[in-house]
Amino acid sequence: MTGPASGPAARSDIDGSGTVRARCVLAPNPSLMTLDGTNTWLIAEPGSAAAIVVDPGPDDEGHLHRVRALASDAGQRVSRILLTHGHRDHSAGAGRLAELTGAPVLALDPAQRLGSEGLGPGDVVSAAGCEIRVIATPGHTADSVSLLLAADSAVLTGDTVLGRGTTMIARDGSLGDYLGSLDRLRALADSAALAVLLPGHGPLLREPAATLDYYIAHRAERLAEVQAALAAGDTSPADIVARVYADVDRGLWPYAQWSVRAQLTYLAERGLLPEQRGLLPEQRGLLPGADSQSH
Repeated sequence: MTGPASGPAARSDIDGSGTVRARCVLAPNPSLMTLDGTNTWLIAEPGSAAAIVVDPGPDDEGHLHRVRALASDAGQRVSRILLTHGHRDHSAGAGRLAELTGAPVLALDPAQRLGSEGLGPGDVVSAAGCEIRVIATPGHTADSVSLLLAADSAVLTGDTVLGRGTTMIARDGSLGDYLGSLDRLRALADSAALAVLLPGHGPLLREPAATLDYYIAHRAERLAEVQAALAAGDTSPADIVARVYADVDRGLWPYAQWSVRAQLTYLAERGLLPEQRGLLPEQRGLLPGADSQSH
C-alpha cells in the first residue's frame, strides 16, 4: 500500500528530478493512492529533436500543456507516448496529449493504444535518440510493464515499485505474477547494473537492489501475517485487513482488501489455506470469485 503525500517540499523535490535522459513532470493529482501525484516522464537523448512521454497522467489540461511546453522549450517534439499500465491516473491524459502533439500512444493493452503500434515484452522502442526495452512486470495490474533505459542504468517502474511505501494488487492483478515480476526486476538490477528506479509515484530510488529486496521480503511477511490471521480465526478480508494493516491509514483499507484477496487467492492456488469451521475459504466468500468489479 502507499502512504500519504509529504507536502510541498516533497513535491518540489520530485518535480524536475531524474537522470541525464529522463525528467519527471509531476502531475497535480496528489492523494492517498497517488502520493505526491503521478510522475510523468519526459525522455530524450540530450540534443535530440524528439522526446518520449511515459505516463502522461490524468486528463488535466494544465499538466498536459506543461508537458508539451517543457519538451518544446528543450527544442523537442513529443514523438511517442508510452503507458506503463492503464490505470487512469497514468493514462487518462494520453488521448488529449496525442491530440496536442500528434504522437501515437503505445501500450500493452490494445484498448489503451492510439495508432497501430503496440508495446510488448521484449520490444525495444527507438525514438528521441534513446532505446527503451519493455520488461513484462504484471501483478499490480495484468497489463503492467516496466521500461529499461539502459543508457541511464534506469528502469521506469510505473506502479510496480513506488518511490515510497509499497503498491497494492488491483482487482485485475495477481500476486503470483507480481512476485515473479519483482524477481525479474531484482535479477535485472544485477545483470544491468541498475543505478536508479524511476517510479510512477514518489521520489526516484537510488538503491534498486536494496529496494527490490525490501519489496520481496515485505510480500513474504504479509503472506505470513495473512496466514496467521486465518489461523487466529479471521473469516473475511475486512477482518484480515483490520488485523494485518492496522498501521495503515484507514482511508486505504478498502484498497488493502484487494491485496488481501490477491493474497488469499495466491495461498489457495498453492493449497495453503486452512479449512475452518468445516468450510473451505472460497465457500465462505473469502476469495473474490463472485466479485467482477474492475479498478
